Amino acid sequence: MVSLDKAVIAQLEKMGETFEIFVDPDLAQKYREGEKGIELGNILAVEMVFKDAHKGERMPSETLHKVLGTIDELEAARIVLEKGDIQLTTEQRKRIQEEKRKQVIALIVRNCINPVTKTPHPPVRIEMAMEEARVNIDPFKSAESQVQDVIKELRPLIPIRMEMTQIAIKVNGSHYGKLIGECRSYGKVLRDEWTKGGEWVCLVEIPAGLQIEFYDMLNKRTHGEVETKILNH
Repeated sequence: MVSLDKAVIAQLEKMGETFEIFVDPDLAQKYREGEKGIELGNILAVEMVFKDAHKGERMPSETLHKVLGTIDELEAARIVLEKGDIQLTTEQRKRIQEEKRKQVIALIVRNCINPVTKTPHPPVRIEMAMEEARVNIDPFKSAESQVQDVIKELRPLIPIRMEMTQIAIKVNGSHYGKLIGECRSYGKVLRDEWTKGGEWVCLVEIPAGLQIEFYDMLNKRTHGEVETKILNH
């Protein structure tokens, strides 16, 4: 649980009412981005919902029920956290924004190439192009969700495209349940079918920079009992 002097306010305005909670800015941001294993109780400085947090004026339970549909303050706090705005300090915003910028650069370097040379762009080139294009990174959105928009802004300055790779895999049908979800999380399953011998064959399109990670996942999930082939190289 974060201390009050390090907490910031998350605020939700709904039906003419303002709901406020004290939260850890870093944990709150990670929670909103979908990071697993973060307990709500660790995000909150106090397990209360306020009408005015600075004055310590608590929101009446009847208002919680009327507007948020619950009198459970922990549940109400979750709603405020997920749907409200986090009031970061200038320093906190700059720090989170810089962390997101680095994540975006790393994703672009890993998944994009210069289509002229067929090689990845160095991180410093991506960073300089982002500065020249005056790219704005949103501290409240995940790095992954911002990559495509950043690439669009960089194209007038440098030749760049996201390189995709199609990989065919064949495994014993017993591995299907372990792999289908994983394959979809890495990219797009273009087609899949079953052989007469009970094997599962799948064609997946993933960012080229994820190949090694994808192969490692396949080998781990199948204990090495997998056949793969790159189809578009």
